[in-house]
Amino acid sequence: MYVLLVDDEALARNELKYLLKQCEGVASIMEASTVQEALEILLTTTIDLAFLDIQLTNESGLDLADKIKQMPHPPFIVFATAYDEYAIEAFEKNARDYILKPFELERVQEAVDRVRQSGQSQHLSFVTKEQSQAKQNLPIQDEDRIIMVNMADILALEASKGITKIYTKDKTYHTQSSLTYWQQKLDDESFMRVHRSFIVKIDAIHEIQPWFNHTYQLTITNQLKIPVSRSYIKSFRERLGL
Repeated sequence: MYVLLVDDEALARNELKYLLKQCEGVASIMEASTVQEALEILLTTTIDLAFLDIQLTNESGLDLADKIKQMPHPPFIVFATAYDEYAIEAFEKNARDYILKPFELERVQEAVDRVRQSGQSQHLSFVTKEQSQAKQNLPIQDEDRIIMVNMADILALEASKGITKIYTKDKTYHTQSSLTYWQQKLDDESFMRVHRSFIVKIDAIHEIQPWFNHTYQLTITNQLKIPVSRSYIKSFRERLGL
């Protein structure tokens, strides 16, 4: 692979370059200290993988990632930074990995391998929508960790006291991101909002019971009970053909 390092600190570039030279699969390494330098290289040279620092001098690697995404044949992106608080935003920009300074050879090789695997599978471009959704991972800030959760595993979400609970087949995650935020992230053909505090996966509904004031109570596959409020009852009935 042809790799580009974007970091305004020469020592950080040298450290990462030293480790990348030891990584299997890396053929060439170029460097840039600014967004402009990086764009000039990207527009004139074939680059397979770009390692981006987040905080550049008066610039942002996140902004550069947005510009890269607009290219006809963009390289894969791995963020390499000293700041862990940007991980969610980084993955939202289609980053393949997020590594923290000080770098370690094993972790850098892992990032390279992840990109190599992605590159090898790119020829499988004709996949069904269901297959695409099943493979989509969403980054969830769960306390002090970033958890990558497969969208296909999410059964329901609940907003309660400023916290959003994300129920999966095996575990419940807690995040401070709002229910509206997650509603925008989830596939609207598979999920629907049924209450101001609940989003449910349609295929996860196991049982529908009549409830108070001509509403419903849902039981999903993990036995969680979810109310359908009067505000959403019409759209719910239409969606399920009731």
